[in-house]
Amino acid sequence: MASVVEGVIRGVVGAGVEAVAAFNRRHRTAKDPNPYLMGVHTPMKTEETLTELKVTGEIPAGLNGLYVRNGPNPLKAPNPATHHWFLGDAMLHGVRLQDGRALWYRNRWVRSERVSRALGETPAPGVRNGHQDNPNTNVIGHAGRIWAIVEAGGYPAEISDTLETLRHNPFDGSLETAYSAHPHLDPETGEQHAICYYGRDQSTVWHVVVGTDGRVRRREPVAVRNGPSIHDCMITRRFVAVMDLPVTFSMAALVSGAGFPYRWNPAHQARIGLLPREGAGSDIIWCDLDPCYIFHVANAYEREDGAVVMDACVHETMFSNDPFGPGSPDLRFERLVIDPVSRSVTRTVLDADPQEFPRIDERLTGQAYRFAYSVGSLASSNASLSDGRLLRHDLQTGERQIREFGPGRYPGEFVFVPSHPGAAEDEGWLIGFVIDETHSTTDLVILEARHIAGEAVATVTIPHVIPPGFHGNFIPTASD
Repeated sequence: MASVVEGVIRGVVGAGVEAVAAFNRRHRTAKDPNPYLMGVHTPMKTEETLTELKVTGEIPAGLNGLYVRNGPNPLKAPNPATHHWFLGDAMLHGVRLQDGRALWYRNRWVRSERVSRALGETPAPGVRNGHQDNPNTNVIGHAGRIWAIVEAGGYPAEISDTLETLRHNPFDGSLETAYSAHPHLDPETGEQHAICYYGRDQSTVWHVVVGTDGRVRRREPVAVRNGPSIHDCMITRRFVAVMDLPVTFSMAALVSGAGFPYRWNPAHQARIGLLPREGAGSDIIWCDLDPCYIFHVANAYEREDGAVVMDACVHETMFSNDPFGPGSPDLRFERLVIDPVSRSVTRTVLDADPQEFPRIDERLTGQAYRFAYSVGSLASSNASLSDGRLLRHDLQTGERQIREFGPGRYPGEFVFVPSHPGAAEDEGWLIGFVIDETHSTTDLVILEARHIAGEAVATVTIPHVIPPGFHGNFIPTASD
């Protein structure tokens, strides 16, 4: 969500309001320290390339590729009173695995104009969407290339397999307006589906499909109100699920000098839309539900009766009282059944424990599935830390496995990698970073997906703290 403030100001307010907002940002002060600039969130100050990495256990010989994660890491110290976690400069952290070895760890800032100026470099080439060029939320492999991505207006940045910024690239000129932090790959077609919003346009979101050639082939507008923040979506065989929930653009927050101008808006009706995948925006079927907010969906699929089942981590509120980052006093893993006939949504709690960053075997995206993996969350924490647990849900039997990483160890999002092309749904590995605050290190942990509580298959130790970030993926070596 980087550069949201700049985009919104230039698009929806006049010069006078812009001046007031800018003045208030410059002069805003904080009574308390910003939790996203201290402790394990302390930004890294250098870029490193490390080739002598400690490995415990044995890295699977078939696990060949790049694990890479994106997240905010301010290059220059921001104003603690206005800095929001979502706005930090994009930094990629990657570990290259090959033939049972960890070849290297690297971290690199994505070269926005601001980062390039600060480093004394010529700006990276390519096309920007105005001043928005800080894709700090996710990193994906698609069409044989690597893309750092963000929502709300910034274009993707094309990244090399050594994490250097090649160019800012709106999918070879085919992307208009904005992209998303959470596209979803249709395993049957190889296309990426996303719901995209733009900070300057409060009345429209778009269903964007990027084809197997890396170019946008569909951009269908959907009418909305109040400028909702839509972080994720999900696909099924027939539909794209559009989550229009009560976190919307806030003029009051913007004018006050807040770094992130989106707030909980109880007057905005929560609803989920089922958009036919090739239909017009006017064909969307809106289904109301009680107020809540969803950052991340595990998966969705259609039942025989036509209803859509969607599993997600659901917050009762969001951005209602924490100026620095996300915060919710009530967070659960839920099943939402969306009925396009009655236009209703039924919510059932699958697990009442707070948790976030759900992932699945993405070969089953949009299809019936059995297993989901998530990270335990300290829901009331104002520093968005995990509670030290990784969870495995068997949605068929209701069984839950838990891995406790121990005191002072904080796992981030874990991704599932199948052990071979024909592997069963849970036949593979879970991979993710785990911060060890006590020893000021970070482990890349590889677990057997069927037995997450057992001994780790392997750990690769990075000799410093990698600050908590957002999303990443395992990008297999091209020959695999």
